[in-house]
Amino acid sequence: MKMPMGVPLELRSAELVTQPVEALIQSRTRSLEAIDKILPRGRFFFHRDEKFFLKGVTYGPFAPSPAGAPFPEEAIVNRDFSLMAQSGVNCFRTFTLPPKWLLDKATTFGLRAIIGIPWPQHISFLDSKQTQADIRQIISRGVAAYKGHPGVFAYLLGNEIPPEMVRWHGANRIRAFLRSLHDCAKAVDSDTLVSYANFPSTEYLEPDFLDFIAFNVYLHREEDFRRYLSHLHNLAGDRPLVLTEIGIDSIRNGVNVQAETLAWQVRASFETGVAGTVIFSWTDDWHAYSGPEGFQVDDWAFGLVDRKRCQKPAYWTVKDCYDEALPPALDAYPKVSVVVCVYNGERTLSACLASLEKLNYPNYEVIVVNDGSTDGSEKIAEGYQYIRLINQENKGLSEARNVGIQASSGEIIAFTDADCTADADWLTYLVARFQSSDFAAVGGPNLSPPDDSMIATCVAVSPGAPAHVLLDDEVAEHIPGCNMAFRREALQAIAGFDPIFRAAGDDVDVCWRLQNKGYKIGFSPAAVVWHFRRNTIRDYLKQQRGYGKAETLLFFKHPTRFNVLGQSRWFGRIYGDLSSFLSSRQPRIYSGVFGRGLFQTLYQPPPSVISCLPLTLEWNLVSLLLLTCAVLLGGVFWLGIIPSCITIARCLTSALRARVAPPFHGWRAALLITFLIYVGPLVRTFERYRWRSRRLREVTPVDLNGPTQAPRIKWHERAFYLSYWNEQGQEKESLLHGMMEFLLPRKYLIAMDQGWSHWDLEICQGPWAKAQVKTAVENHGGAKRLLRVRCALRMSRVSAGCMTLYVAAMALALCLGMNYLAVSIGIVGLLHGCAILYQKFHLGRVLYHVMESLAHKLEFVPVQKSLKR
Repeated sequence: MKMPMGVPLELRSAELVTQPVEALIQSRTRSLEAIDKILPRGRFFFHRDEKFFLKGVTYGPFAPSPAGAPFPEEAIVNRDFSLMAQSGVNCFRTFTLPPKWLLDKATTFGLRAIIGIPWPQHISFLDSKQTQADIRQIISRGVAAYKGHPGVFAYLLGNEIPPEMVRWHGANRIRAFLRSLHDCAKAVDSDTLVSYANFPSTEYLEPDFLDFIAFNVYLHREEDFRRYLSHLHNLAGDRPLVLTEIGIDSIRNGVNVQAETLAWQVRASFETGVAGTVIFSWTDDWHAYSGPEGFQVDDWAFGLVDRKRCQKPAYWTVKDCYDEALPPALDAYPKVSVVVCVYNGERTLSACLASLEKLNYPNYEVIVVNDGSTDGSEKIAEGYQYIRLINQENKGLSEARNVGIQASSGEIIAFTDADCTADADWLTYLVARFQSSDFAAVGGPNLSPPDDSMIATCVAVSPGAPAHVLLDDEVAEHIPGCNMAFRREALQAIAGFDPIFRAAGDDVDVCWRLQNKGYKIGFSPAAVVWHFRRNTIRDYLKQQRGYGKAETLLFFKHPTRFNVLGQSRWFGRIYGDLSSFLSSRQPRIYSGVFGRGLFQTLYQPPPSVISCLPLTLEWNLVSLLLLTCAVLLGGVFWLGIIPSCITIARCLTSALRARVAPPFHGWRAALLITFLIYVGPLVRTFERYRWRSRRLREVTPVDLNGPTQAPRIKWHERAFYLSYWNEQGQEKESLLHGMMEFLLPRKYLIAMDQGWSHWDLEICQGPWAKAQVKTAVENHGGAKRLLRVRCALRMSRVSAGCMTLYVAAMALALCLGMNYLAVSIGIVGLLHGCAILYQKFHLGRVLYHVMESLAHKLEFVPVQKSLKR
C-alpha cells in the first residue's frame, strides 16, 4: 500500500503505521531471538539454508545528541526504525560506534547493524608505530563492546582510505595493515564478520582475507554501473559482494531522478548477483565530522526521507525493490534442459540431483546420462522421479553429452557434473545473462564446498582444478564443463561435442570452436555450482594425468593455441585457483596523474612463460642434471641445487597465498599444497609428452625432397633468403597461407603478424628455436611479380633465458673459486646449446624445403642458382 509523497509519519493512518508494523516487528524479533548466525557461503549470505540478501541504508552520522552520541534521541530512532521496517530494510550501516541501546532497539525492529569503526585514516598512519598500535586498540575495543550482540551483522574496519595515503605508504603495506586489523577483530570475536569499505580509487587493494567484499560505488549511468559491477564481481572471487554505498543527490538531480536512479541501481545489483545493497543514505539529516566539531551538511540530500522524516519518492521505489522476491523476476522463462553425465559417481550423484530438484526456475528438465557406470549410480538416479534417465554403454563424456543434447527439448542446454551441486538460483542467473546479451554460451564459477578433510581442502586450492578464463569482465575465453550453458543453435552449428574427448578437454574444445566460428561466450559470476574436489592425493594426480592426455588431444586439434612448452596459451586471465598466480607477472597500478585518478585500476599483464618455468618438467630435468654434475665433478653441493631451490621457493610462496579454511590453516596444509603444486604440473607434463609422442608417430612427415634453388645464407643475420618469379599476379599471401595450411596439420606452432610485428609468420615446433618469415613483393608491371623471402632463425625466449642462467651461474661459481662446479655448469650449458643449435638448423632445413615445395605447386620460378640433383 503506497501513501502520498511527503506525509509525516505522525499523520499516517493507524492501519499503515500501527498494525502492520507491529506484526512485522513481532515476526522479525522472533527470527532475531532464535537467530542462527548469518554466514557467507560462496557468493551469498545464508541464514540456515536460505539466502539472506542485505537490504540496507546508511544511518548517520548525526550531530551529537544531548547524551553526546552522534545519533538521534530515542523517539526519532523509533520513527526511523519503524519506517525502515515498513520499507523492507533489514540492516543499516553506521559510520560511528552506536550506543548499546540503539542496537537493542534495532533488534526489536528486526534490523541488523553493519558497524563502521572509525580511526584516523586520513593521516600517514603507518609512519608511527604508536599510531598503528592505537588504531589496533580502537578496533579491538570496538568489537569487544558488542561481542555476542544479535543486532550486529558485521564490522567495517575502515572506509575509503584516501588514495593519497595508499600511494604514499604503498598498497602492500596498507593491505598488510588491514590484515592486522582483521586479526585484531577476529582475536576478540572469531565468529564475527569483518570487511573493509573500499572504493574505485583504491580497488587494487584486493584484501583477500575479508569475509565479504564491501564497495562504495557512485555511478549514475546504468550501462557504466552494470559494467563496473561485473568488474567488482571478478574482484570478489568466491566471496559475497556488498555495495555498502550507492545513491544520488536529490538537490542537484531532483527527487524524481533520485527515485528512478535508485530503482535501476538496486535492481541491477540484485540481477547481477550482488549479495546486498546499502543506500546512502536514510535521511537528509547528515553531520560531517571534519575538524574539531564538524558541521551540518545542508547542500546535499541523499536521503530516502528528508530531515523531518517525510518520505521522498525514492523511499517508495526502494520499498518496491526491497519488497520483491530476489533475485528479481526475469522477463521470460525459456525452457532449459539440464544435462548431467555420470560415470561411477555414486559418492556425489544424490547430492547433485537433490540440488537440481530445488532450483528456483519454473521451466526446466533434467536429463541424466548414465555412461556405463558399474557402481550404484543407476540405482541412485532411479530414485529421483523428476529426471529423465538414459542408460548406455561407456562411450566417454563427449558422447554422453551429445546423447543428452539429442534427448533435450530446451532452447538453452545447461551442463553440470555429477560431482557438483547447483545453487538454487543457478539457472535464473544463467538465463538472465543470455537475455541481456547475444552470447552463444554462458558459464559461471565452480566453488569448492567446505570439507572436513585436510587433503580435500588442500586439493581444492591447488592448481589444475576446473577454472574459467575471462577476456574481460563479461566475456569468457573458457567456461568449465561443470557449469556451462549454450543456446541450442550454437551447439548445432559446431555439431556438438567431439567424441575423441572421453574424460576431459571437451569443454575447452567446444569453447575454442565456438570462438573460431565467431560466437561470443559470456560469464555470470552469480550462477554458482559447488564442485566437490578430489579427496585423495592419488585421485588428484589421476585427474592431472587425465588433463595431460586431454591437452595432447587439444594440441593436435588446435596447435596455434599452445605455447612452446606445450601449455595452453590463454589470452585471458585464469580465475578460480592458484593457476593465475603461478603464471602471472607483477601487476601494475594505474593511479592517474599525480595519483589523482578516480578509478585507479590494477592491470594484470598477460601470462608469462618464464614465470611458469620453475614448475616445468624441462626445468626439473635440467636441475637434476646440474645436481648430478655437481656431485660427480665435486665442488660445492649447495650451488648445484639452486635451480631446485628456486622451484621449491616458488611452490612454497604460492602455497602461502592459498586461502585455506581456518580448521586446516597451518604449516601442514602449506607443506601439502607445496607438494601438490610441485608434483601436479610434473605429472601433467609427463603425461602430455607421453601421449604426444604417440600421436606424433601418426603425423605425416615433411617431404624433404625436391629443392630447386640454393638459399642465399647470411650467417651474421642468422637467416637465409629465397626469391621467386611469377607472371600470374600471385601475391605473397599465396605462399604464406600455403605454409600455414601445410605446417599446422603437422603440429607446428604458428603465430601470424597482427600488425605489430616485423615478420609475417613466426614458426616453431619445439621449445628452443623459432623461425621468423618475412616476405616482400616487387611489382614489375602487369601480372609480373618478384617475391623475396627472408627466414631468420632465432632462439626462443626460453632458450635465451636458459643460456643467460648458465652464464650467470658459471660466472658466479668462478668468482667463488668453485672451478669444478663452473665446469659442470659449462658442460650442461654446452650440451643444451648444441641441442638448441640442432633444433634451429633442423627447423631452417624443414622450412626451406617446405617453401621450395609450395613454390613449385604455385608455379613460382626460382630466381637464384639451382641446385644440382
